[in-house]
Amino acid sequence: MKKLILSMALVASATFAFAQKKVVSSAEKNFKKGDLTTALTEIDAALENPETKDDPNTRLLKARIQTKQFIQDSSYSAASVETGRNAFDNFNKTMEMVGNDKESKVGKEVYKNEDPSIPLPENLKPYSMMSLRNDAFNKAINRYNENDYEMAYEFFALSADIDPTDTTSAFNAGYLANDIGNYAGAKKYFERLIEIPEYNKLNAYYLLIQIASSEDQNPELAYNYVTKARKDYPEDKTLSEFEVQLLLQMDKMDEAMTTVKAALAGDPNNAGLLLRYGYLLEQSGDIDGAFVQYKKSVEANPEFFEGNYYTGALYLDKARKILAEVNNLSDAEWEKRAEGMGKEADQLYKDAVPYFDKALAIKPESTDIMEILFNIHSRLKNTAEAEKMNQKLISILGKDWMEK
Repeated sequence: MKKLILSMALVASATFAFAQKKVVSSAEKNFKKGDLTTALTEIDAALENPETKDDPNTRLLKARIQTKQFIQDSSYSAASVETGRNAFDNFNKTMEMVGNDKESKVGKEVYKNEDPSIPLPENLKPYSMMSLRNDAFNKAINRYNENDYEMAYEFFALSADIDPTDTTSAFNAGYLANDIGNYAGAKKYFERLIEIPEYNKLNAYYLLIQIASSEDQNPELAYNYVTKARKDYPEDKTLSEFEVQLLLQMDKMDEAMTTVKAALAGDPNNAGLLLRYGYLLEQSGDIDGAFVQYKKSVEANPEFFEGNYYTGALYLDKARKILAEVNNLSDAEWEKRAEGMGKEADQLYKDAVPYFDKALAIKPESTDIMEILFNIHSRLKNTAEAEKMNQKLISILGKDWMEK
């Protein structure tokens, strides 16, 4: 009797296991036929059953079903990205089940390549992880061309995560993430790129430096990126500018002065470096030296807004100091010197005008520059020019702009 019961149990067990394998077979048939909803339901059931859940082929089939769903989905939606991410996750789980052996039978199926330029009949399409990557990249390009940068980022990110050696997808993902304000995403992909030895990572460094400095307000981190970048690109002039700028942000004036002088020795007409050198001189009290460097920055690049602004501002500072001195003259000295000093100050105001005019031409919506020019022309009694600035300010800030 015991033998009979045992025999019946074995038969029942074998029948159950066979039934579960039939479920997997049915899922595969429905996958090939294109009934993906039914196929996914069946494979999910098989993955819940102890007889089939630990078979890597079962997990692989789910990944392939989801990949096919992803490829056939033309919605370019967040749900489509989620399907792709789920497929990628199941491919990874499949590989874990075979010890991440790409040379195993299952591993070869996961990584089977597909040339997108060669159309294959449906029954020969691998729907592998590489198929998933290729379609994610194509979807990213489609979204980018349609100016849908948020979804373009999501698809490039998926493509980059599937293939960490795909530097094109990684850079595009980082660039778009930065563009849409997803700075954590941008840093993720740019930091990945700077660790790839043979990759030309200069632009990735530039963007990481800018994010750390401007968005994260972390000049120390930005400076670390600069230091690392200069080991790879010691002759890069932009990195030299970044280095000086960051040293200034960190109030390391002596280091900044040493760095900017060294940088200017190799790049004497760099407007940005000349401006920073002028700023360092101004901070050290050498106003005349700063003035020379600010003017040089404009000579090096007449379209340099900061150079024009700083030069004009220093003219105004010189004029204001003269006027402050006039106010402190004794009565006797005032009679002798006030008129001449006033004319000297007025000349400095006049000399400042071309620089602020140029600055306004470069940034025509700058109300700060308009106000400066209004005040200069008002002092110099250039009524028509003052009124011109007044009207511009009214059109932007309203009639009561002076009270704001």
